[in-house]
Amino acid sequence: MTITTVILQAGGGGMQSLIMMGLIVVVFYFFMIRPQMKKQKEHKKFIEELKLNDKVVTTAGIHGRIVEIGENTLMIDVGSGTKIKFDKTAVSLDASKVVNAPKQTNAAAEEKK
Repeated sequence: MTITTVILQAGGGGMQSLIMMGLIVVVFYFFMIRPQMKKQKEHKKFIEELKLNDKVVTTAGIHGRIVEIGENTLMIDVGSGTKIKFDKTAVSLDASKVVNAPKQTNAAAEEKK
């Protein structure tokens, strides 16, 4: 073997490695980074749409009703007149939408199939 063939063989392996690394980056983007960015965008929109008297659940699992909305905070009534101030980002679920959602019966679920 000459030095030229050794250099050419080494160069071909490097190109394959580069292509594989590129494919790994693309897979990570579509299966991990992009869905997370979409989820963050939806959560931001959800927080902006909160209004007074919405029933919410915080990330700590505290259930309550919004009684006051500030620029970055919410005042939540957790019952018996007890009010707690939370950061808006601490709200994870709108419980009023879950409560107001129409319930599906087994017959309606089977019809959709």
